[in-house]
Amino acid sequence: MRTQPSCYRTLRYRTAKGLQDGPLALQAKGKERKNGTEEKKQRVLRMSKKIITFAGVLLKIKNTKKQHIIKKQEIMATIQVNDLLFEEYVSAQEIAKCVAEVANCINKDYAGKEPLFICVLNGAFMFASDLFKQIQLPAEITFVRLKSYEGTSSTGEVKLLTPLSAEIKDRDVIVVEDIVDTGLTMHGFIQYLKDAGAKSVEIASFLFKPEALRHADATPKYVGLSIPTKFVLGYGLDYDEKGRNLPELYVLKSV
Repeated sequence: MRTQPSCYRTLRYRTAKGLQDGPLALQAKGKERKNGTEEKKQRVLRMSKKIITFAGVLLKIKNTKKQHIIKKQEIMATIQVNDLLFEEYVSAQEIAKCVAEVANCINKDYAGKEPLFICVLNGAFMFASDLFKQIQLPAEITFVRLKSYEGTSSTGEVKLLTPLSAEIKDRDVIVVEDIVDTGLTMHGFIQYLKDAGAKSVEIASFLFKPEALRHADATPKYVGLSIPTKFVLGYGLDYDEKGRNLPELYVLKSV
């Protein structure tokens, strides 16, 4: 019987088809393949461990930053105005969204019209300014002062401190208010505008306290935010003329 060449038993041997792997070579390649697979698994395992470790570090950094932000917010959330403490109620970003929604509604409802906006000073100046910039109509704006607040409670008296300079007759009027609660101020002012010949009168109020409303005709058609009967300041609203410049809305802090 013809014996196989020693090269066949070792590594490679020559045949008519050329060089072929011998059993030992095939066995060696098999081990090589197996070792390569194991090494690949180990590399993947090591890489996975590194990724997990890195992810843990990122999570720790994120949590640290979050804790820092929360602490910062806690520090900034409470402010003192005169003798009272207030805490943040509505952020500046949320206020901007509310104003944009009111402007969109007015733009749709008054399409083809030329409304006259009447900003009630002093409280509504911020709301009126931000709102009017987003009105895409041939509109006009004028200002009036109607005082009915002293300190944190209503005096129950409406005072027309400045007369209107704009022509009211046959105009579609939108009264811009900072807040409507009892509706006393708006009740009297709406009647004044109707007596002056206004074609229509609507109220756009940044804030509305429906639970405090006493005059149904003073219900605002356009409302930024409806809130409970709490004392608030910021974004134009004041406490004895302080706090109007705050970009956020604050609420009186409970003791």
